[in-house]
Formats: sequence, C-alpha cells, structure tokens
Amino acid sequence: MAEAKMSKKNKADVLYKAFIYVALITLAILVIVPVGWAFLASLKENPQFYGNPWQLPNGLHWENFANAWNAANMGSYMLNSVLVTVMALAMLLVLALPCAYAVSRFEFKGRGFLQTAFMAGLFINVNYIVVPIFLMLKDGDTALKNTIGHPFLLNNLFILALVYAVTALPFTVYILSGYFASLPHDYEEAAYIDGAGYFTAMVRIIFPMAKPSIITIILFNFLSFWNEYIISMTLMSSAKGAKTLPVGLLNLMQSAQSQTDFGRMYAGLVIVMLPTIILYMCVQKQLTEGMTVGGLKG
Repeated sequence: MAEAKMSKKNKADVLYKAFIYVALITLAILVIVPVGWAFLASLKENPQFYGNPWQLPNGLHWENFANAWNAANMGSYMLNSVLVTVMALAMLLVLALPCAYAVSRFEFKGRGFLQTAFMAGLFINVNYIVVPIFLMLKDGDTALKNTIGHPFLLNNLFILALVYAVTALPFTVYILSGYFASLPHDYEEAAYIDGAGYFTAMVRIIFPMAKPSIITIILFNFLSFWNEYIISMTLMSSAKGAKTLPVGLLNLMQSAQSQTDFGRMYAGLVIVMLPTIILYMCVQKQLTEGMTVGGLKG
C-alpha cells in the first residue's frame, strides 16, 4: 500500500516537472524567436523582406546599423537616453535608499502614514497622470517665462529624469523597505557600539548587505526608464534634438516605412534592445539573488 502511494507520488512529481519544463521551454521560445528574428532582419536587404520572412540574410549588411545610427540620428537619441536614465537612477537611489532605510528600521511619528502612502502609490499607473504632470509643468513654464523670461520645465532632460525618479519612488521604496526590514539589527547595534552614527551604519553596514536587492531595483528601473515612451513623448514634444531612444525609434519606423527601408528600421530596434540585453547578462546572477534572498530571510 505504501509502495503504491509512493509510486503515485513519484508519477505526479514527474508529470509536474515535465509540465514545468514544457512551460519554460515554450516561454523561452516565445521570447527568443522574436528577438532572434529582429536581429536577422536587421542584417537583410530590402528585397529580402518581400519574400520568405524566415529566410536567412544573404549577407551581413552592417550598413543598416550605420544608416540607423547616423542618418536617423539614433546616436544622439541614445546619448539622451543614457543621460536621462543615469540621472533618473542617481536621483531615485539618493531619495529611495535613505527613505526605505528610515521607514523599515526606525519607529517615528507618521511612519504608518508614509508606508500607506508608498503602498498607495503602487496602484497609480503613471500613464494615467501624464496629462496632469504636463499641465503642471506647462503652467510652471508660463510663470517662469513671465518672471525670468525663459521656460525651463518642459523639453528639459533633467526634468524628464526627475519625473521618472519621482514616479518610480513608491515601487522602489516598497521593495527596498521590505528587504531592509528582513535584515538583523545586530550588525547596526555593533556599529553603534563602535561609535558609528546612523548614516555610517546605513552606508557601510546595511547597503552592502542589501546589494542584491539594490541591483535588482536598479535593473528593473533601468528597463522602465530606458523603454519609457509616453512621458518622454509628452514632456519633450518640442525638443528636436533632445528626444530619447524610444521616441527616436518611432520616428525611425515612420521614416523607414515611408522609404521602405525595413533593414534600417530593424537595426534601430536592435540598437534599442542591445543595452538592456547586455545589462541583464552582466547582472543575471545578482538579479536572481535579489529576487530569492529576501524570501530566505527569517
């Protein structure tokens, strides 16, 4: 009887593992095939797009990337995206790390309200408040123009980065505070005994221990900032040379379709995807640790 139960359990485990493997392989195929197809399409000549879509390129036409980079101004757009993403991540970490540390490690008046406010911010879709943000910045520009004679808030990469950082603050603080709360207080108490202050304990004790979680947050927000389109399109509508890469990619796609230059269009798409793929490959191990280690803490 016991052997029969064990046999059924083993069969159930095998079927469960087989289902998991099939699901993961299917998901991997659904992700890899479109990405691989885009890479191959970026190396094709235009006549090949009118034949078999799965046909391999008849040569490595790297001039598609050169045309996308130079003629379509993708190099300038990439520089703008790099600047905006770096500034947004820097401002976000400067704001979120001390805030998450204070909320998770100390008891103070208003702590519960702050936690509730950050959790409430998780349910606000940023795309729904783009118009109010735009109107506020537009009114601010009008006031600045009447006061100092020069607008500042719209069509400004720094302000765009600031909007990115502020809108990502609730998610970042929520994730970091949950991880910080799982860390033991013994290390901080030992640092206090040795004469360290709150800031020193935070920077030298807590932040290094939370490195996997911080790297995870950086990667998630990098992907969000790098691929963001709606806010950038709205706040940078009048800036000809200060558009970010996703907005520039749309312009490239429209131009390529009108000129039937599909190779250049897919080359621009690859240029957008490549930094995120490289970054993920570099921090894959830390990302996995950051997503799992929090669940292992007692």
